[in-house]
Amino acid sequence: MIVKNPNEIKSSEITDEKTYLNRRNFIRAGLLAGTTLATAGVYRFINPPPPKEVVTAEIQNIIQPPDFRAEEKLNSFEEITNYNNFYEFSTSKTAVARRAENFVTRPWAIEVGGLVQKPKTFAIEDLLKFEQEERIYRFRCVEGWSMVIPWVGFPLKKILDAVEPLGAAKYVAFETLYDSAQMQSSFSAGIDLPYLEGLRLDEAAHPLTILATGLYGKLMPNQNGAPVRLVVPWKYGFKSIKSIVKISLTEKEPPTTWNIAAPSEYGFYSNVNPNVRHPRWSQATENHIGEYTRRPTLPFNGYAEQVESLYSDMNLKKYF
Repeated sequence: MIVKNPNEIKSSEITDEKTYLNRRNFIRAGLLAGTTLATAGVYRFINPPPPKEVVTAEIQNIIQPPDFRAEEKLNSFEEITNYNNFYEFSTSKTAVARRAENFVTRPWAIEVGGLVQKPKTFAIEDLLKFEQEERIYRFRCVEGWSMVIPWVGFPLKKILDAVEPLGAAKYVAFETLYDSAQMQSSFSAGIDLPYLEGLRLDEAAHPLTILATGLYGKLMPNQNGAPVRLVVPWKYGFKSIKSIVKISLTEKEPPTTWNIAAPSEYGFYSNVNPNVRHPRWSQATENHIGEYTRRPTLPFNGYAEQVESLYSDMNLKKYF
């Protein structure tokens, strides 16, 4: 397996329970105007610094794989949990944490079916068992803005192997929870809900594609996609669907939310590609949260060595 060498460590070595339960102290929010750069600066100013035990040099060294761009530091717990895209709760990145605070994530289950030999429903407790030895994936995530996040999770391939895909299966479709009692309407979100996403089967089975159930060694915060979300680090962040309740294996390419909303702007693949311009802005640079200048966007978000072979026969400007 090629996984950028994720380390295996216990939760207790990352962040204590007090820090996790005190995450409400980080939520000061409000709708902040201005550019992404200005917004990032303002919320850092109005929020207190994260507890020292969250981002220490010792933790940086523990979960930093030796072959993964050692010069990059983790974003703080505060930054990761206070600047989020989650349209089911808000279209404002700085308002999601507050609006998702009371989101109910227990009980929870994911139904896995479609073109499989053994369809199965996995309770969240079943998924957590896949982390007998918790795995920390220190991935860069990019969506015009970027962060370095220590996800806790396991390869999606474990789920796929458990249900045994049939030979006709070529794609994997995902669906998020939509509960109108807890979430805003499709009209307010500006997109059809529930949120839909999809991957090609070989993408889904790649060892860098994970189901994440936490970050910083703790259970996933609501605003980051509790209780379980997809993380595909070489693609733009909207591909990493949150709060998953259904996974289906299909023969045909499944519909995806942003491709439905704006097919000329959001393709099925959505690989990070600085050479493909979005119709309304350049994707050649990105704003890394915590920095004040934009940086060049890396092909496949820096994971080209691991994943570019998946697309060796494709025109990535046509299949964007």
